[in-house]
Amino acid sequence: MSIENPADLLRSLFDHAVEVADPMQSLARHLPPKPEGRVIVVGAGKASARMAEAVEAVWGPCQGLVITRYGYARPCQGIAIIEAAHPVPDAAGQAATERMLTLLQGLGEDDFVLALISGGASSLLVAPSTGITLPEKQEVNAALLASGAPIQQMNVVRKHLSRVKGGQLAAAAYPATMLSLMISDVPGDDMSMIGSGPTVGDASVNSDATAILERWGIAVPNSVTEALQKRSGVVAPDDVRLSRVKNRIYAAPRQSLDAAEALATNAGLRVVRLGNDVEGEARQVARQHAERALAEQAKLSAGDKPVVLLSGGELTVTRRGNGVGGPNAEYALALAIALNQAPGIWGLACDTDGVDGGAEVAGAIIAPDTLQRAREVKSDPHAALDANDAHGFFERVGGQVVTGPTLTNVNDFRAIVVAPQ
Repeated sequence: MSIENPADLLRSLFDHAVEVADPMQSLARHLPPKPEGRVIVVGAGKASARMAEAVEAVWGPCQGLVITRYGYARPCQGIAIIEAAHPVPDAAGQAATERMLTLLQGLGEDDFVLALISGGASSLLVAPSTGITLPEKQEVNAALLASGAPIQQMNVVRKHLSRVKGGQLAAAAYPATMLSLMISDVPGDDMSMIGSGPTVGDASVNSDATAILERWGIAVPNSVTEALQKRSGVVAPDDVRLSRVKNRIYAAPRQSLDAAEALATNAGLRVVRLGNDVEGEARQVARQHAERALAEQAKLSAGDKPVVLLSGGELTVTRRGNGVGGPNAEYALALAIALNQAPGIWGLACDTDGVDGGAEVAGAIIAPDTLQRAREVKSDPHAALDANDAHGFFERVGGQVVTGPTLTNVNDFRAIVVAPQ
């Protein structure tokens, strides 16, 4: 069996994975009937405005405030939508977060809060611990992003330098009842790590955050060191202020990969799942996946079904150069290098939110002729990888996937199509 256009197939798998995670399609069935009395809707994340739009499509106009990334706003009837910076926080996010905390003040037991949390909330909810300025918070956040630290460890640090993360948003609404609906973008779907867990308790302590900074060699301002020597506001899981909170993940990477698997199967491919929550350095994982793709191809005979390798999760990049890149584009570049023009193998790596690292690009598609096209335009793939300039490489060579805001976020999506030779 042959595939007429592998690149189009890969793009259709990715588009379908994103589509099933669209809040307008998936959120309504997880909403209860609108409660009587006062209802407040709050939220943050790259999907939060779309989630708010989906809520009002069912409940009608609501009072509330949601913070999303610049360019990701949606029209809402009552909920205020505020745009702010991601992945490094800014003053707009800080001002909006203070407005949100004010909105939650003075609520009673008869009041109801709906929280809408998705990936990106870690940067969009900005309330630095006492004594830490916004520029200092920005400095630490940028250093974390460049360090190569896993997202779970980055979020532990973020929690202990915040007045809103690690259960503190939920605590601010106590004694109101709260339902927190989440879209997971973290490996393992750990609710306490989605957006740094603003509605979820956390058992970590300040010394854990300090150890992470030391482990990854991150120098911090004196104010951060001093803040971590004091007890932070992170809320323990058994704190009474969380006793009226229900947290629920309603969309996750596994569901999107399931949808892509079904589409690929219907198209006549054999699907191999490499994991819903793969983590690691992007270039290293790419080399491993290239080896697996070549091994799968070696087992195929003429006439066999093509194979597609699917995986999700969140990869990281240790900053070595000054190029423009992201984990998905770097994975794709490293995959192309490792495959070395092997015939019959194509790959895609994209972030489901439409933004991979430092560019408004979701990721990239590679093909057997990617390195040949690079030679034709005199673009050295190894030099680009060394400089962390994967987006620059694919801009020159071709293969970029540009979606614009997808209005959801269920982490990375990777697919490798392997055809018999």
